[in-house]
Amino acid sequence: MSLLLPRTLLLLYPKLKIPKIPMASNLSTLSSAAPPRARLRGVVFDMDGTLTVPVIDFAAMYRAVLGEDEYVRIKAESPSGIDILHHIETWSPEKQRKAYDIIADYESQGLDRLQIMPGAAELCGFLDSKNIRRGLITRNVKAAVEIFHERFRLTFSPALSREFRPYKPDPAPLLHICSAWEVKPSEIMMVGDSLKDDVACGKRAGAVACLLDESGRYDSPEYAKVNFKPDFKVSSLMEVHSLLEAHFDLSP
Repeated sequence: MSLLLPRTLLLLYPKLKIPKIPMASNLSTLSSAAPPRARLRGVVFDMDGTLTVPVIDFAAMYRAVLGEDEYVRIKAESPSGIDILHHIETWSPEKQRKAYDIIADYESQGLDRLQIMPGAAELCGFLDSKNIRRGLITRNVKAAVEIFHERFRLTFSPALSREFRPYKPDPAPLLHICSAWEVKPSEIMMVGDSLKDDVACGKRAGAVACLLDESGRYDSPEYAKVNFKPDFKVSSLMEVHSLLEAHFDLSP
């Protein structure tokens, strides 16, 4: 028995409706669907200037530790920021002690004025609702982390302070957290307000890096040639919520 062509069928049965077959262009549209989003299993935060409002005058602290002339020289050589802890490590024990005393004094003053960053509590609540882990890496001391946890009733685990060596921008602390969580670095986001510490730590570990730049200072041309650049940049923690939903698979 021969098959009737669609045109013949319409002549014999005018009221017959023949379904339309999708054209090749429609098929190509289906094949070009967006690729699957990367899975996110944890977010690691910096503390000072990220989870807390910036209150420490780092420029004044660096000048007090280094002296004005040395501060100006190092600042010119390192436009992305001064790694004060790295410089101190090369000094004599007595000079180191004096430097750490100055830093501790500035950090203590900062603790007296400690405020949580707007959007931090809400972001933590969102991560908890998605069962996404929260960690913390800071170059501040362990006592400051404990005060932060107690004062704002937000717990991050692991929470690594500068007693953990080597500290940021070395990737070791972030890789330590990945090992503790048993996840790949590519499944972690590092969020912080420092290109030289937080972004560098995240990128060197193989994680996603998100830079918090409230004032837009990193838009300056002097930061255009830094070695490590963030995958994302936000002006407030409140933007991170929508960023995560738009770019990542947040399923358990």
